[in-house]
Amino acid sequence: MAMTPSNMLSLGTIAPDFNLLDTISAKTLGLQELKGDKATVLMFICNHCPFVIHVNPEIAKLGLEYKAKGIGFIAISSNDIENYPQDAPHLMTKVAQREGYSFPYLYDETQEVAKAYDAACTPDFYLFDAELKLAYRGQLDDSRPGNGLPLNGTDLRNAMDNLLEGITIDENQKPSIGCNIKWK
Repeated sequence: MAMTPSNMLSLGTIAPDFNLLDTISAKTLGLQELKGDKATVLMFICNHCPFVIHVNPEIAKLGLEYKAKGIGFIAISSNDIENYPQDAPHLMTKVAQREGYSFPYLYDETQEVAKAYDAACTPDFYLFDAELKLAYRGQLDDSRPGNGLPLNGTDLRNAMDNLLEGITIDENQKPSIGCNIKWK
């Protein structure tokens, strides 16, 4: 299992805008309509990556918990489905239903959105404030498939809590680790 780290987009970067197909609703949705009132978590994930499969229970839980606190969650898959058919949009819909996603699961067919965010791996997490300025990027927590550490979302959870409470988020952030995005 290859381990690719996040590229760590510069803090303060404004979230690039996009409009993509939501595989759950079959509608084209954009950042402006999906962003949260207080913050937005954007994550690059996919169906088949063992790192994403490992974190799915926690991202589903966080999506539900923090939606009520004004944080919008958006999941995007940018993988090449010609060479990785298990990541196809119709299968994304099934994964979202099975995992209980309360957030949209968008398909980035052209991979332009992943490039705009300098995404490198799945999962890759970004937290933007109410003005869509990047406040956190990096790992969900220290848990990885097979390492025995608890899956609890500590790093992302702490960043979201600090942002909501007006506490400065530590700039020393650990990159996420996962499978590389499957580029065309």
